[in-house]
Amino acid sequence: MSDAYVLVLYYSRNGHVKKLAEEIAQGVESAGMEARLRTVPAVSTVCEATAEDIPESGDIYCSEQDLANCSGLLLGSPTRFGNMAAPLKYFIDGTAGLWANGSLINKPAGVFTSTSSLHGGQESTLLSMMIPLLHQGMLISGIPYSEPSLHSTNRGGTPYGASHVEADNLTSDEIALCRAQGKRVAQLAAKLNGAK
Repeated sequence: MSDAYVLVLYYSRNGHVKKLAEEIAQGVESAGMEARLRTVPAVSTVCEATAEDIPESGDIYCSEQDLANCSGLLLGSPTRFGNMAAPLKYFIDGTAGLWANGSLINKPAGVFTSTSSLHGGQESTLLSMMIPLLHQGMLISGIPYSEPSLHSTNRGGTPYGASHVEADNLTSDEIALCRAQGKRVAQLAAKLNGAK
C-alpha cells in the first residue's frame, strides 16, 4: 500500500490544536507513513452562509474521500465545555455514508485536544471524540504509560490522547506525547492494513 496515509483531521480556532496536529504529523512521518493534515470549516450561525471550498490559508478542508481512504485517523479539537467543537462534530455527523459502507472499520484512530486551563475538560473531550469513532468501527489507540513524558508532564498529555494547555507554547512533554501518538497510530495502521 504505497498510497497509505494517516489522516490528521482537526479544527483549530486559535492555532493551538493546529500546533498539536503538526507535531502529531511529524510522529506519523517518523514511522515512514504519509501524514495528511486536513481541517474543517467553522460552523456559521447564519443558516444561509457557506464557506469557500478552499480556505484562504492553512490546511485544506477534509473531504469524505480523505476520511474514507485513510489507513488511520488522528482527530483533534479544542474543548468546548468538555466536548469537541461544533465544526468538527458537524463534519463527523455527516459521515453516516461511511458508517453504512463500513469504510472505517478496523482502522486505528486516536484523539487530541487543547484547553485554555489545566482542568478545562481535556479528558472528557477526548472521550467524547472517541464515541463516533467507535460507532464507525475504528480501533481506538491511546498513549501507553511506557511513554516517559506521561510520567513527567505537568501540563498537557493523557493516556487518552495528546493534549495541551493553551497558556504557553507546547512543552517538551506535550511535543513528545504528540509525536509518540502519531508514530503509534502510523505503526498500527501499517500492521493492520498491510502498509509498508
